[in-house]
Amino acid sequence: MASAEVRHLRVDEESAGQRLDNFLIRELKGAPKTLVYRIIRSGEVRVNKGRASAETRIQAGDDIRVPPLRLSEKPQEKAEQTVPGREFPVLFEDGWFLAIDKPAGVAVHGGSGVSFGVIEQLRRARPQAPLLELVHRLDRETSGVLLVAKKKSALKSLQNQFRERETAKTYLALVKGAWPQRLKVIDLPLHKYLLADGERRVKVVPADHPDGQRSLTLVKVRASGVLPGLAGTPDAATVFSLLEVTIKTGRTHQIRVHLSHSGHPIVGDDKYGDFDLNRRMQRAGLKRMFLHAWRLGLVHPTTLEMLELKSELPSELSAWSEFT
Repeated sequence: MASAEVRHLRVDEESAGQRLDNFLIRELKGAPKTLVYRIIRSGEVRVNKGRASAETRIQAGDDIRVPPLRLSEKPQEKAEQTVPGREFPVLFEDGWFLAIDKPAGVAVHGGSGVSFGVIEQLRRARPQAPLLELVHRLDRETSGVLLVAKKKSALKSLQNQFRERETAKTYLALVKGAWPQRLKVIDLPLHKYLLADGERRVKVVPADHPDGQRSLTLVKVRASGVLPGLAGTPDAATVFSLLEVTIKTGRTHQIRVHLSHSGHPIVGDDKYGDFDLNRRMQRAGLKRMFLHAWRLGLVHPTTLEMLELKSELPSELSAWSEFT
């Protein structure tokens, strides 16, 4: 057993710019991810004597206080052995990072009720890889382009691009109703909160809300009309819109909340959507949320080449992307 005493971790140059949760998951060997997230949420973890969130970006020289934890290495090792190794379709790969085509229904990492995700499965499938770290995140039910760094320098460079809004992230989303052509920019602050059962939610708040984060979403209508796949159903005449959605800020559930707040929820969204419509669409054959990370533009961390990575719609969504 590890001794139960307060620990102070000093952030080195190589770890600067990482999220607090990722840093602690790596440093606290044997600690379940659920425990890491719990001690962060409770305020027991302090960064330079102040409270911090899981998303806090740590800097070189930061002092991170960790509360007393009794950890056993063996259970964690056993848990790691139960993670099935899995490779995912590769869109791009070199010695610095790789871009995979993440399927829907797979979390990007373990924690919050999920024992493992993409990154744990990828590490298990590539045991010789010295480093594999998530550069960013996608919701569990969102498919598409996901970046994984293979070197710390690449991780820092790519995360800086995301933080400085230098990447171009465009999603495809199917929404209820005819999206108004004039509505091309959604600039509404978002606020994260917890439900009574501890589940995370996000909502639009007034511009003067003390905890609101500015969130900017650009919308372009690719197609609009009725879906042939609904012929003979009560929704046969319902109008839908296929949108190209580009986010300039990367807030939690940003696209889902912005589109829903605008009166056009994403089809299949089980948190912010039209639940009755979702059930009918499931019976018609659309079994998941129609949100796909379609295109990602970035600068290569070492060659400085401009890259555009693209993931085509998976078959379960492409069947619902044609209109009449």
